[in-house]
Amino acid sequence: MEAASAGLAPLGYVPSQTLEALSEAGISSDGLYSKSLSEVPLGEIDYIINLTEFEVDRYIPPSFSGKLVSCPVQDPFGQDTKSYREVRDKIKRLVREKLPEILGAVNG
Repeated sequence: MEAASAGLAPLGYVPSQTLEALSEAGISSDGLYSKSLSEVPLGEIDYIINLTEFEVDRYIPPSFSGKLVSCPVQDPFGQDTKSYREVRDKIKRLVREKLPEILGAVNG
C-alpha cells in the first residue's frame, strides 16, 4: 500500500516542525511538499483517510470511486514541536494499529 498526503487548504510550505518530527522518527521527507487534494490522482486511490474533524465529502469529486474514512487527528499547526511529535505518534499508531481494523470493517 502506498500513501500520499494532501490538504483541503495547503499552506504552500511544509512547517519546519513537521520536517523535524519526521526526521526524528527516521521518516524521509524527500519529495514532500504542501499540496491540495486536487493535485493528487484520485482515480488511482482506493481510500481517502480524512484526518480532520470536518466533513469533507463536498471536496471530493464525484469521479472518486474509492472509500472515504474519517479518523480525526488534531492539527498541530501553530503549536510547539512537542505537539507535532505527539500528532506524528498518533498517526503512526493509526496507520499501524487502527487503520487495518477500520479498513477491514469498511471492506467487510
